[in-house]
Amino acid sequence: MPAAPPAESHGGNFLRNIIDADLARGTYAGKRWSGTPGDASAHAAAPPDAARIRTRFPPEPNGYLHIGHAKSICLNFGLAEAYGGVCHMRFDDTNPEKEEQEYVDAILDGVRWLGFSWNGFGREHLYYASDYFDFMARAAEALIESGHAYVDEQSAEEMRIARGTLTEKGRESPWRTRAPAESLARFREMRQGQHAEGSMVLRAKIDMASPNINLRDPAIYRIRKATHHRTGDAWCVYPMYAYAHPIEDALERISHSICTLEFEDQRPFYDWVLERLTECGLLARPLPHQHEFARLNLTYVITSKRKLKQLVDEKIVSGWDDPRMPTIAGLRRRGYTPEAIRLFCERIGVSKADSWIDYSTLEIALRDDLDAKAPRAMAVLDPVKLIITNYPADGRDACSAPRHPHDPAMGERSFGFSRELWIEREDFAEEPPKGYHRLYPGNLVRLRYGFVVRCTGCLKDAEGRVTEVHAEYLPETRSGTPGSASVKTKGVITWVAASDALPAEVRLYDRLFTEAQPDAGGRDFHASLNPASLTVVQAYVEPSLATLGADERVQFERHGYFVADRLLHAAQKLVLNRITGLKDTWSK
Repeated sequence: MPAAPPAESHGGNFLRNIIDADLARGTYAGKRWSGTPGDASAHAAAPPDAARIRTRFPPEPNGYLHIGHAKSICLNFGLAEAYGGVCHMRFDDTNPEKEEQEYVDAILDGVRWLGFSWNGFGREHLYYASDYFDFMARAAEALIESGHAYVDEQSAEEMRIARGTLTEKGRESPWRTRAPAESLARFREMRQGQHAEGSMVLRAKIDMASPNINLRDPAIYRIRKATHHRTGDAWCVYPMYAYAHPIEDALERISHSICTLEFEDQRPFYDWVLERLTECGLLARPLPHQHEFARLNLTYVITSKRKLKQLVDEKIVSGWDDPRMPTIAGLRRRGYTPEAIRLFCERIGVSKADSWIDYSTLEIALRDDLDAKAPRAMAVLDPVKLIITNYPADGRDACSAPRHPHDPAMGERSFGFSRELWIEREDFAEEPPKGYHRLYPGNLVRLRYGFVVRCTGCLKDAEGRVTEVHAEYLPETRSGTPGSASVKTKGVITWVAASDALPAEVRLYDRLFTEAQPDAGGRDFHASLNPASLTVVQAYVEPSLATLGADERVQFERHGYFVADRLLHAAQKLVLNRITGLKDTWSK
């Protein structure tokens, strides 16, 4: 069992302050838990709940998790862990037309990868809304019998018009006054599949004049003749999310139901459902309470699952796990670490105010995490041959460098120096611009971990493109020897020896969109797709990467952080993805 935290206030996080106050007042001290979700009778004789709080993470399995979900995951699981409670992993699978087992599996995998578990107090807390379909239907009948719900046979358009607006009251349905027995019979006919989709719905009877449109007799059940991924064809009516959600929370004895701000206007209906079903004797007090926080708005991404699916379906990206996607699967394949994402979520904090977080904040958290753990290596991404003309054709000097400049425990890496080397094409200029300190005729440059060389010229092809750069080395200037400091240079460049370099496919990923808010104001996100979001280059890397395994990360000195692609990388074919550069290149 997690240890109970100290009782001090957690200033700065309003949700922690709410939990502190609830614990101090004993708001949930009388809550009982039978060991599994259940109604009032199931929990009545149960012992007091050992979990000080219960939270839940309740995604709909209609897509992959994205970075916005990561904030909710870290919040719900983190609060439960901090307060000696438990967080339930629950799927809100009430919409059979859009939900698939693939998404269930991907979501579970993503939560585990982030480092969280739904085990607690000796059992697993993995639940599904579909587990409660029988109870939800029984609860609906109780609402009908108590006069709090009715079957409406208006068309969807008629109901939309009658609902009213923010400035006009709604109009009552002609079916609103039908007898409970008649509505009950109709609802049972709906359950038995006797009516067509769209022909009728079950509505809560609340107040068509309410200033909160969500209380104007919202629909709680609709007919959907669709196969459910778990229950098959057992049901042809399905509960609406706003009705199902509070019931799920209550059956699972959730104490703090934490949602994003778009559900704030739904909270009165959430409370209405719980109060009515408690009056009917179906649910037990203390009841869960909904609390809202601001969702994550991150620049240069879209987080609408519908639009993310559109990117996949239109093959703009290669799949939900494309490294340009803001999905957890995509970030993982891109090379992000769970620790970096959790650090990011911790840094942005929790508030009630909507705001935009710049994407660079996520990248900073990533660099802060990777800097201490990623081994270093050299790579040449745009290679041109450098010929050391005064070096023996069959010569070889052994060079070495630390795997990490600040962690000697990582050891050393070794690589050869030979007559023919690969360097970056941008490291040579026949006519250098002002301030250029790399290779140009007559200039001295240090080859990192190797020798100082003096550029003597180049060869070009018929189109004038440089095919070889020529230089002479200074034999007494090898790094790590007494003579290494005898010649001063302003420039240092990276390289790999042609004799032992490894060929690699390097995928240079960048942001998928060029606009900070690509779908703001309803605009078409296609207009701001970044045509340079993926560039594939054939590169050379140092031989220390021969044993690099899939998902292993490395910092290419000068270029940034890279990861061996978890799907494409193999011992015979090195495929590396750029995770991020060494610094932000998008700042204005």
